[in-house]
Amino acid sequence: MSASMLLGLVIAVVVVALIFDFINGFHDTANAIATVVSTGVLPLRTAIYLAAILNFVGALTGTAVASTIGKGIITANTITLVVVFAALIGAIFWNLFTWYYGIPSSSSHAMVGGLIGAGLAHSGAASIQGPGLTKIVLSLVMSPLLGMVVAFTVMILLYWVFRRAAPVGVAPLFRRLQMLSAGFMALSHGSNDAQKTMGVITMSLVAAGYMAMPETGKLSVPTWVVLASATAMAFGTAAGGVRIIKTLGTKIIDLRPVHGFAAETAAASVIFAASHYGLPVSTTHCISGSILGVGASQSVSAVRWGITTRILWAWVLTIPISALSAFLVYWPTSWLTGAP
Repeated sequence: MSASMLLGLVIAVVVVALIFDFINGFHDTANAIATVVSTGVLPLRTAIYLAAILNFVGALTGTAVASTIGKGIITANTITLVVVFAALIGAIFWNLFTWYYGIPSSSSHAMVGGLIGAGLAHSGAASIQGPGLTKIVLSLVMSPLLGMVVAFTVMILLYWVFRRAAPVGVAPLFRRLQMLSAGFMALSHGSNDAQKTMGVITMSLVAAGYMAMPETGKLSVPTWVVLASATAMAFGTAAGGVRIIKTLGTKIIDLRPVHGFAAETAAASVIFAASHYGLPVSTTHCISGSILGVGASQSVSAVRWGITTRILWAWVLTIPISALSAFLVYWPTSWLTGAP
């Protein structure tokens, strides 16, 4: 492949990666602000701009997750520009599909599924790194469960602490606290989700020979990649995914400020802990699980299980459908570019 064609392919991959990041932003706007909007604490547009700013700041807090995404799913010799491009297209397809139908789904799962499908198309099952993939999938599966347990516990503690207080008396307090918890959630979202795009772009630069893999095996993310990914996510968040905001904020349970505070605090705590340890988790699943935990603390009947079942099906299908989409995209892309 000529140098000019290689450069063109690298630019195409970077652009598609940033498009994925933008879509991730507006797809996942609901994660940070659905509860604060549905409870009436902040107007929609104010909440969206707040989330966009804090997503940008959160994306600058580290690169541990980027390193995991860049080297933990498929083997180094499988990572080519076409593989990365196909993985991104597969993930984008699923994100747009679920956004259109207002279904909260995981951009993280979609990215993992895309890399698996493209890796399988390139070199078969040998391309998959079993231990790394197991670690990632476990973190993706456990995060919503942890969010549910933590949110349930926080709500029980709040009920006990304020058991003698009149609801009218504590409502103003939780309206103020929810503004803080929504900001915490937006910050944590940026700290985890934007790094996935950083990892994908960095692995593309390594595959193209523009960067060398350090001897430590830990990807070093260039500053421009960090800033570009943070900016793309922030602009995507500012675009606002209203369809999914309605699903998370009004269709699972009837939320009040105290519920929003508990759900956001629980989900953000789980996400920040995962980011610290370099674990890519689904922020969508974390906040969804936390909202379910808050609902379950009231009663099982408080949760609308019909919409919840629909969300669970999206969770189950995300990785296989994203993988299949990337698998199918790989072949025509490889043929058109003449690259492996």
